[in-house]
Amino acid sequence: MHLFRSNILRFLAVCFTVAITSSSTFAQDGAKLFKGNCASCHKPTDQKLVGPGLKGIRARWTDEAKLISWVKNSTEFLKTGDAYANKLYEQYGKSIMPAQALSDAEIIAVIDWADKGGDAPVATTADAKTAVAGSGDSETNSDTYFYILLVVGLILIILIRVLGTVNKSLKSLVDEKQGIVTEIKPVLSPYQSFRLWASQNKKIVAIIGLLIVTWSLKQGWDGLMGIGVYQGYAPEQPIKFSHEIHAGQNQIACVYCHSGVEKSKHANIPSANVCMNCHAYIQEGAVSGKEEIKKIYAALDYNPETRVYGPNKKPIEWIRVHNLPDHVYFNHSQHVKVGKIECTQCHGAVDSMAVVKQNSPLTMGWCIDCHRKTEVDYKDNKYYEELHKQFVNDPAYKKGDKFTIGKIGGLECSKCHY
Repeated sequence: MHLFRSNILRFLAVCFTVAITSSSTFAQDGAKLFKGNCASCHKPTDQKLVGPGLKGIRARWTDEAKLISWVKNSTEFLKTGDAYANKLYEQYGKSIMPAQALSDAEIIAVIDWADKGGDAPVATTADAKTAVAGSGDSETNSDTYFYILLVVGLILIILIRVLGTVNKSLKSLVDEKQGIVTEIKPVLSPYQSFRLWASQNKKIVAIIGLLIVTWSLKQGWDGLMGIGVYQGYAPEQPIKFSHEIHAGQNQIACVYCHSGVEKSKHANIPSANVCMNCHAYIQEGAVSGKEEIKKIYAALDYNPETRVYGPNKKPIEWIRVHNLPDHVYFNHSQHVKVGKIECTQCHGAVDSMAVVKQNSPLTMGWCIDCHRKTEVDYKDNKYYEELHKQFVNDPAYKKGDKFTIGKIGGLECSKCHY
């Protein structure tokens, strides 16, 4: 009975430990946070980009708390008169670093990773899991399901082992009562027991080993393929602007605010003056009331009662959602104006998004797949009419061939990389 109680207590202790472990937060590495928030202006080395390199950054700041405050809002931190912050401000042409919507733990994770030149990923807290989109909701769910299955599997293995020990103990008691002498086997440690079992079940061990190796390779492959992919990324913006209300319910056309989408490479973020075309008169929202509209007035130093603009204007620090690598060329006007591609094809149903998120993976494979499948609307489109004539007159042309972007050079490397 003593052996029975001992095993039961051991089982409960292990279950408690496993439960605590399984409920702990999933780590997110500083490397992904750096790529999602800092890589546009900084390098994880001592080389300069737009701003200084981040290698050895801790040694350059006397106080980590000051460094965190600087990253969160450099404009406000400069007002403290910190000597080193003002030196950086002067050294880099009085360029203001955009405020970063990161928690203290996330900033420390980036610093830990970049301080050594980006050698190895450093774990941070669960907040990073929701802040970065490189993995997306589906990856988070699949990881969660895997760990749940792993915990359940461990508990079942432990339960089977404990019940097996209990069964042997009870059988020994029954044999002892009936006068049956059983052979006393030496007590083996868990490691010795495992080695004995493995030597007697080599095929099973080989299959389990193959499954573990295959799973590890799959996880590694998925991890590598997910680098720089932030599908599902939906940061909290300084003003809670709802596309669902503006583009959906009020049916404001995308080009009204993003006026550059038909004229230039960039779609452009509308200035607060565009907002004032409506909100000089509409001073209360249907959902947030006056709270969010007041933030527009504050940015423009506008008094809604006197309708007078003051001199203390400050830009709204929007957080970029869609970000392509620097070596990729993408022109909005070419796709929207010439190619007649709908905004929703890349950005999803923005008119139903209260908070904008990255809808598509924006990977090279995703773009190439679109170029291969998307047919060109050449009718009444002088840009493509001549190309279509060359396409149908080509000796390799077969009746029924689709006039896609890929057929007219849309798969050439130099179209997007130069």
